[in-house]
Amino acid sequence: MPKEYRTVQEISGPLMLVKGVEGVTYQELGEIELVSGETRRCRVLEVDGTNVLVQLFESSAGINLEHSKVRFLGRQLELAVSPDMLGRVFDGLGRPNDGGPELVATKRLDVNGTPMNPAARAYPQEFIQTGVSAIDGLNTLVRGQKLPIFSGSGLPHAQLAAQIARQAKVRGTSEPFAVVFAAMGITFEEANYFVESFRKTGAIERTVMFTNLANDPAIERIATPKMAMTAAEYLAFDLDMHVLVIMTDITNYADALREVSAARKEVPGRRGYPGYMYTDLATIYERAGRKTGKKGSITLIPILTMPEDDKTHPIPDLTGYITEGQVILSRELDRRSITPPIDVLPSLSRLKDKGIGEGRTRADHSNTMNQLFSAYARGKDAKELMVILGEAALTDIDKLYAKFADEFEKVYVSQGFETDRSIEETLDIGWQLLRILPRSELKRISNEFLDKYYEV
Repeated sequence: MPKEYRTVQEISGPLMLVKGVEGVTYQELGEIELVSGETRRCRVLEVDGTNVLVQLFESSAGINLEHSKVRFLGRQLELAVSPDMLGRVFDGLGRPNDGGPELVATKRLDVNGTPMNPAARAYPQEFIQTGVSAIDGLNTLVRGQKLPIFSGSGLPHAQLAAQIARQAKVRGTSEPFAVVFAAMGITFEEANYFVESFRKTGAIERTVMFTNLANDPAIERIATPKMAMTAAEYLAFDLDMHVLVIMTDITNYADALREVSAARKEVPGRRGYPGYMYTDLATIYERAGRKTGKKGSITLIPILTMPEDDKTHPIPDLTGYITEGQVILSRELDRRSITPPIDVLPSLSRLKDKGIGEGRTRADHSNTMNQLFSAYARGKDAKELMVILGEAALTDIDKLYAKFADEFEKVYVSQGFETDRSIEETLDIGWQLLRILPRSELKRISNEFLDKYYEV
């Protein structure tokens, strides 16, 4: 039986100081027993001799300094895992909250995980089809990649996240595919939207969900992405599944990190966020990938709302350094009812070249992707010129490029949140749009592909 302490000295927000403690280690779990018999969980944050600073997972309301008892459990925060996790909904600390029974665990895993040895990483190169043309065709997602979505407050990133989770698949293989969905600091309505969306399409059967609501404690929010990555590691490397992890919203996670840091009176870094935020985010993101000798893989799509739509804000800035590209949602496209409002020009997938081409998507993919980017960029320039100088100032070819840009947004990018396009459909739509331009303008496509697809 763990030793009990009645030496709680002070409580400040989510932190509690316990004195005269022996043999306790950093990040060890503890329990606080209130006078009423209720127990609440906590975690060791700092050990200074016999003084221990602990972080409360629940509210500190009702804790009596004199009569409350604290026990330390000799283990770190763990997640019970089992193949039966699929189809279940858990709270931010891994407890079932879908009305179903407790999980019968095959094992319990430390949620902090172990870093993946860089030498043991396999290079990401297999294509994942999301069914979203602006991603599949132009910013292709590859198995084992980390590709964040940068959004703004009020933009439909939740609908895009649900769409990708429902539609994502590894083509041409019968290998098992699963989705781990972690939601942090979202409203009950949003959480309900995700659950119902997955249930309606049957995607819930291959999904593990972790939901941390806006009114749940900040410390639980900090644990949620670690729970999700632990579940993903189990499914990928123990059960040989290909796992897509979607996290929304990383901004809420970083704000919880800042809240706890401020309560500890740590010296703040940029915009008040802790100086170790880069390291903290890296410990989550870098758990994704592929391991040599293992069949499974973890692909990660973290979603974050950029405060004031600022790409240089610390959260998107640091995320961009750790991950392999970004998909950016545009407020201007959203105002024009383009759904999903993905701005393809500043978006980037650094591994897209590795996952496309013959045997993965189609031989013409690389050529058409480069040509669509180029034509759309020139079309947008022509439209800006038209606004300043008027349509009469444009050459005939510029007018064609301006028309191409409009059609590209309406037909290629704007597909709605319910349409699931195969990569062949996406590539064919690309060719349909390129026919707006004369063949002589398509300088980035080889004659072999022009003969095969342009003249159809």
